[in-house]
Amino acid sequence: MKMTGAQIVWESLLKEEVEVVFGFPGGAIIPIYDTLPEYPQMRHVLVRHEQGAAHAADGYARATGKVGVCMATSGPGATNLVTGITNAYLDSVPMVAITAQVARSVIGTDAFQEVDTTGITLPITKHNYLVLDTASLARVLKESFHLARTGRPGPVLVDIPRDVLAEATEYSYPEEVNLPGYKPVLEGHAAQVKRAAKMINEAERPLILAGRGVAIAGAHRELRELAEAGEIPVVTTLLGIGSFPESHDLSFGMPGMHGAAYANLAVDGADLIIAVGMRFDDRLTGRLSGFAPRAKVIHIDIDPAEIGKNVRVDVPIVGDARQVLGAVVKQILPRGHSEWLKQLGQWRDEHPLSVRECGGLLPQYVIRQIYEATGGGAIVVTGVGQHQMWAAQHCCYDRPNSLISSGGLGTMGFGLPASVGVKVGCPDDVVWCIDGDGSFQMTMQELGTIAQEKLGVKIAIINNGYLGMVRQWQGLFYERRYVATPLSGPDFVQIAAAYGIPGLRVTRREGVVPAIERALGEDGPFLIDFVVEPEEDVYPMVPPGAALAEVIEEPVRGEVAV
Repeated sequence: MKMTGAQIVWESLLKEEVEVVFGFPGGAIIPIYDTLPEYPQMRHVLVRHEQGAAHAADGYARATGKVGVCMATSGPGATNLVTGITNAYLDSVPMVAITAQVARSVIGTDAFQEVDTTGITLPITKHNYLVLDTASLARVLKESFHLARTGRPGPVLVDIPRDVLAEATEYSYPEEVNLPGYKPVLEGHAAQVKRAAKMINEAERPLILAGRGVAIAGAHRELRELAEAGEIPVVTTLLGIGSFPESHDLSFGMPGMHGAAYANLAVDGADLIIAVGMRFDDRLTGRLSGFAPRAKVIHIDIDPAEIGKNVRVDVPIVGDARQVLGAVVKQILPRGHSEWLKQLGQWRDEHPLSVRECGGLLPQYVIRQIYEATGGGAIVVTGVGQHQMWAAQHCCYDRPNSLISSGGLGTMGFGLPASVGVKVGCPDDVVWCIDGDGSFQMTMQELGTIAQEKLGVKIAIINNGYLGMVRQWQGLFYERRYVATPLSGPDFVQIAAAYGIPGLRVTRREGVVPAIERALGEDGPFLIDFVVEPEEDVYPMVPPGAALAEVIEEPVRGEVAV
């Protein structure tokens, strides 16, 4: 059957069971949009900026485990996707980005809205394609989805010239892909699995360090089985939060630059680190020479390039986290670690995450009340900054993928558009977007998308009138020279109202709970502008260049437990 390239795009997306596409039209991509009415089963979400399309596809993918799809036109449409694609690349998010390109006859002539999209995105995609033959388009799309979702997931970009979209050819969707050289290893090497199990059985102070790879592999059950079988405490990276229930007795929080002090002490005191699906990034490790100085390291990851990249590894295991953990747990001997767990419990009692008493409104209190009101049942999506760290610290995440945040790239503006994708993918879940006033203003035009799509996202702006994390560094390391960090903003409640979204402004502690209850009582979206203490800092904090054990805890100023 003959089809145009544009029809092939939609037919192929349906073959891949794609239900929704986030996009923004433009000149070169008109053929795809012109064909969309032929496919009423396909939902298209019109964002207000292409960056929002990439972040929405990212949030959708993280929340559902499916491949997120975004599309944009040539030139600025494609370049506006770049930040979102990079964010997905660094956080291993399965995504297919479809961009239009100028016609083949004018490629290389600096035609209107022409850019070298594949050249620009080569370093930030798992793979990319420039499709110069309509007959190869179906194969390329099949390969793109396969690459995006298998092995270590990531974004794949498909750039399609406008005349390829208009040209007709025989359509046949491949049943299989043939990619010589691309064969991700799923099963861990049996001898390495045996070595790892022996090392775990002999350890006195073992510690599991779980990352996002656990969620990607769907290895939550296997991780819990390993922890319980060996009575091994678990800490998680920022993106690993939710991979192990934080209410579990063996859960000891998040270590790292703004991790709990007791989690950092656990890493420092361990004699064995079992790292699963994580990459030992600098925000987690602190000074590498001071990272887990007494520990041997087992590293399980599907990407061989990550093993040994930053931290010396004693037992490397390349493979899928679910399969490897399942094999390891079969060889674990029941053994208690009561003294080690007692020590960790003591550290947790002595170094709690706390909030000081204050006459003003503290952001930690706000976030804690959101958690209490939802009973931990909400999906929390954040921007990047101080609010992100408080959201990680002061909520208890028991469900996989219940905290969705930008990790590797630290992308301000991620929160609101990502919450669009999360709510589209999980319409029956309560979705809270916790954002800062700086991060929110980068992408707040996506309020228009939320209003148009009638998405019941609840939005909490932690408004301190600063670019807070940068201001904190200026305060601690640059003698409080607050250069370019004081931040003015609009009346966010009125901005929301202009889009037809109700909202409230809260300036006092007693107004927090009623506002949250009002938001939860609304069927649709709701925005709350929480005006908080302007110079509140995020603690604990590991200073740059310091080891995890050198964590700074907030000075005692009448602290009380949250």
